[in-house]
Amino acid sequence: MELPSDYESRVYAGVLGKLIGVYLGRPFEGWTYEKIMQELGPIQYYVHEKFNRPLVVTDDDVAGTFTFIRALEDYALPPDLSAEQMGHCWLNYIIDKRTILWWGGNGNSTEHTAWLNLKKGIPAPLSGAIATNGKTIAEQIGAQIFIDSWALVAPGQPRLAAELAKNAASVSHDGEAVYAAMLWAAMESQAFICQEIEQLIDVGLSVIPAESQIAQLVGDIRRWRREDNDWQTTRQRIDDNYGYHKYPSNCHIIPNHALMIMAILYAPDDFQQAQCIVNTSGWDTDCNAGNVGCLSGIMLGLQGIDAGPDWRGPLADRMLISSADGGFSINNAVRITDYLVGLGHQIAGLPRPEAKKSGAQYHFSLPGSVQGFRWLNEENAAAVEVKNEAHLGRQMLSLHYRHLAPGLHASVTTQTFTPPEIVEMRSYDLMATPLIYPGQRLQATLIAPPDNTSALNVRLCYRVYDDNNQLTPQYGDAQSIAPGESLTLALDLPDCQGQPIGEIGVTISTDARVARGRLLIDSMRWDGAPELTLRKPTGENNFWWRAWVNGVDLFSRHYPTSFRISKEYDEGLIIHGTRQWDNYRVQSDITLHSGEYGGLAFRVQGMRRYYAARILRDGKLQIVRVRDTSTKVLAEAALSDVYERPVSFDISVNGQIISATVDGKTLRVEDAEREALMDGGIGLLICAGALSTDAIHISASC
Repeated sequence: MELPSDYESRVYAGVLGKLIGVYLGRPFEGWTYEKIMQELGPIQYYVHEKFNRPLVVTDDDVAGTFTFIRALEDYALPPDLSAEQMGHCWLNYIIDKRTILWWGGNGNSTEHTAWLNLKKGIPAPLSGAIATNGKTIAEQIGAQIFIDSWALVAPGQPRLAAELAKNAASVSHDGEAVYAAMLWAAMESQAFICQEIEQLIDVGLSVIPAESQIAQLVGDIRRWRREDNDWQTTRQRIDDNYGYHKYPSNCHIIPNHALMIMAILYAPDDFQQAQCIVNTSGWDTDCNAGNVGCLSGIMLGLQGIDAGPDWRGPLADRMLISSADGGFSINNAVRITDYLVGLGHQIAGLPRPEAKKSGAQYHFSLPGSVQGFRWLNEENAAAVEVKNEAHLGRQMLSLHYRHLAPGLHASVTTQTFTPPEIVEMRSYDLMATPLIYPGQRLQATLIAPPDNTSALNVRLCYRVYDDNNQLTPQYGDAQSIAPGESLTLALDLPDCQGQPIGEIGVTISTDARVARGRLLIDSMRWDGAPELTLRKPTGENNFWWRAWVNGVDLFSRHYPTSFRISKEYDEGLIIHGTRQWDNYRVQSDITLHSGEYGGLAFRVQGMRRYYAARILRDGKLQIVRVRDTSTKVLAEAALSDVYERPVSFDISVNGQIISATVDGKTLRVEDAEREALMDGGIGLLICAGALSTDAIHISASC
């Protein structure tokens, strides 16, 4: 199948539109139109500063949309990805009461209710069915808020997008909520090849029953749009006929879907106006604005987003995705676009596109992209304007400086771990691990245009959390770059005493009296296996603790040992590292205090996808592969006296070969099966008990 020539650009615009809408509507979520007009007035731009909140926060709309799509990759892109497989995806990436969902209680929150059903063994789609949970719970808004990504990987394939959205939505919802999700996904898919809103709505209606209430609602709003020619009049009609007073529970699909249809009908060609209408109208503003923003972004492209105010500057491509895969949490719109475009090519039967700039994590190849890089406003900092520009046929990050002088410097950095302002977020927990680690090599390719006034001193910088929860700058060696020159900086990151690296970037200075010009960053990347020892640092710092995905009941910071975890009933993990980790060695002396089993996990890809070397209550040592509901014992040996003594674990993974030496006993196995796991971080594993260790060392595999 042939993909649209502008497929990548429209995916990027759709992702940006989703983020802009969610972060715009988040601060006043749940407000009525009347309250918004009284306290804020028409919503024309971001208002987060009025609430003393960061712009980019954890939010279920973003986390769910860009997490659940990973089921496609996890199940090898089946053409008939099922609701049951989607349910397994939930169980792998969601951590109870901590990530992705609104944890509003059983029978209150639709998603929480469905999650509990899945945990009890009720498979999807029964987990979200009306027959299981009742009509009210099953027809809340959550079905449609996570579905944009299915359309983004199925451009011009509205029936496929609708089917994927249906199966995904059915994990937690049913009835009219699922119809709304299908309709919107079909519209977004068709928007890649058609930008006429009435045609898009017709395509959306073609995938749902004509007698459904969603179809009736759409017909009413189309008619009111023609009759009223004023969105506020139509909004009042929606409130009168489909308002919250007519639909029970917290956040019903019908009223909110109606506002989305109204917004896109009144502003099909104006991104800002569509956002103004859908946000000013109230109710579930972040959800509604996110869906509308994604559709508008696909329809109008980057030019449509850029036609109004500067939406992209404050956003800077940033997003936070809280899930059990902590290396996916600190993210950006370009990385997500690359991921979705790759899936879209595979679904279309095409090879994945070649990784840009040899696979650099920051390649800036999409127009206007900055991938989270921002000027660092610190002491003695000269101002720098951060942009994206074309140079020699390639898009690059551009640092414009005008008053750089001796005694001043300028740094631009991007987040690689949980930002300090996490303490100001009052929404969802952020489960995250750092993206980059000691032992890895950080590199940046730089260009100084020939019209620069003088040479620059350039060096790599990284910022590490200290004992007081503050980011402190560290630097590589400085090199000089003259006008017209290019160079590649490289830095082997040293040990950070257990502290996470929070930001990376580039710092510039000059020996000239004053320097004006630009520095272009063509790409920034890191490679190699980590080399570090994880342990509790000195002082009162807690970001080392935040650097673990917490999937247990208790992960204490206050025991003498660095790591002590406890799980009350079933299995749990704390997880560290990323999917970039593939071949490595991990060592630790672990004490099992109680429980059915415990040990050291590796190549961890979530709560239900990992390998582990574990010691069991009944005197066994096992290497296991866990994949959803299946636990396969790959190797086994006897091991007695497993409790209340340090047991040494030394594990190496290299390709398909796993070698584990535990308490002096070595097990070696080759896992060449289709279900083998080839990458992922490390973790501590416990089942119905407690476990501790003081240090974990990670290095290149032997």
